[in-house]
Amino acid sequence: MLNRRDFLTQSSLGLSSLALAMLLREESAGSSPRAIEVLHHPPKAKRVVQLFMAGAASHLDLWDHKPYLEKHHGKKSDFGEHVEAFQNGLGPWLKPQFEFKPYGHSQKMISEAVQPLGRHVDDITFIHNMVGKTGVHSQATYLQATGFQRPGFPGMGSWISYALGSINENLPTFVVLPDHRGFASNGPKNWGAAFLPASSQGTAIFPQRENPIEDLHARADFVNSTSDREGLNLLNRLNRNYQEERPQDSRLQARIRSYELAARMQLSAPEALDLSKEPKHILKLYGLDRMGSKYSKDINIPEETEYFGRKCLIARRLLERGVRFVQVWSGNDNSFPRRNWDSHENLKRDHGPLARGMAVGAAALIEDLKQRGMLDDTIVLWTTEFGRMPSSQGSTGRDHNPYVFTNWLCGGGVQGGLSYGPSDEWGYKPLDRSNPTQVYDVHATILHLLGIDHTRLTVRHNGIDRRLTDVHGHVLNDILT
Repeated sequence: MLNRRDFLTQSSLGLSSLALAMLLREESAGSSPRAIEVLHHPPKAKRVVQLFMAGAASHLDLWDHKPYLEKHHGKKSDFGEHVEAFQNGLGPWLKPQFEFKPYGHSQKMISEAVQPLGRHVDDITFIHNMVGKTGVHSQATYLQATGFQRPGFPGMGSWISYALGSINENLPTFVVLPDHRGFASNGPKNWGAAFLPASSQGTAIFPQRENPIEDLHARADFVNSTSDREGLNLLNRLNRNYQEERPQDSRLQARIRSYELAARMQLSAPEALDLSKEPKHILKLYGLDRMGSKYSKDINIPEETEYFGRKCLIARRLLERGVRFVQVWSGNDNSFPRRNWDSHENLKRDHGPLARGMAVGAAALIEDLKQRGMLDDTIVLWTTEFGRMPSSQGSTGRDHNPYVFTNWLCGGGVQGGLSYGPSDEWGYKPLDRSNPTQVYDVHATILHLLGIDHTRLTVRHNGIDRRLTDVHGHVLNDILT
């Protein structure tokens, strides 16, 4: 028989558990179907924006300062071990192609190419011991985007969309803003739904085009608003009849929801993409005070600043309207002259404009989220598929380096002012080779911050319980608040 003290103690514990369960259910709540009805633990973030540098940005020339390379520039590279290069990138040591300076209270050394981000280094955790599995762009991009290095797996945004559903039923849960010149390696497969419901795939938007979202509005002259609406109504009736005959086919339900979403987006998406009502100081913050200018055919800072800054501002507008995951791409597939980060020939020529344009947009996004009170529950993730070698290729380029590179995170429960997991003195491999950070760890950490245990977010496919982190992944608790 319970005495009064035991009764009150157990009652308070029960009420606390009930309150926590209700909180987790409320935090899970969205306006569309979701796989996780109740979050696994209290979240610190609600949304994610991923900045993806396609082509492999050089950690050595942006974030990971190596005095050794400055001291030994031009001398024969000696790694003390056999090195397998992707092409012919084992020339002499190559010093950073941009000057490094310390910034913030943390005195973090970053290069002049990304100087605009200097004012935010105390908000950022830099992970310098990231390792990949391959030096092939397509496979390495898949690994970063989907957790697997081959096609047929959902993107990280698709997993999050599937798990948490939407916040705003008038906009997609997962939006992708590709490079304005085209897709990176693998194209839309990086954000596909694969074996998850089709409704969880990323919606690609090209904000600089006359028609930013393909097929959202009828373009033919003979279609008007009335006939468009009647056509959609007919399509809905046919779909409903088909669904009643085949209730187990989830693909049709996903397709119906996508049509319904498209109809709602016809009203909401144009407003979300319209920058005309943004104040002048916000446009200037994002480097958009020269929109519509004519640019040189050569890669240049003003062009990169405008196009990346526009995507970052639209990412903020989408996030504040309830989109859960926004992916912003810089760089397209192997075009010449270079319009990506794959700087085999001339790193300073290519990285300079790309890095400055990215840094202006990324710094503005962090500042804008912070001043709106959104950075506390928004994760900003900067990624690239691998790094570049400390030795030279030709005289001014760098070859691929999957053996170590840098990612960084800020906001949404991530500590700031940290440099986590150092690389070795050359920036060739992790200093502690037995304890690198893998993409699975970053993915596990992001899911954790969203209130999801990465080992419990699984889908049975072809007889295997698949998950974003495969059979790997550890939460990086040392970088969390």
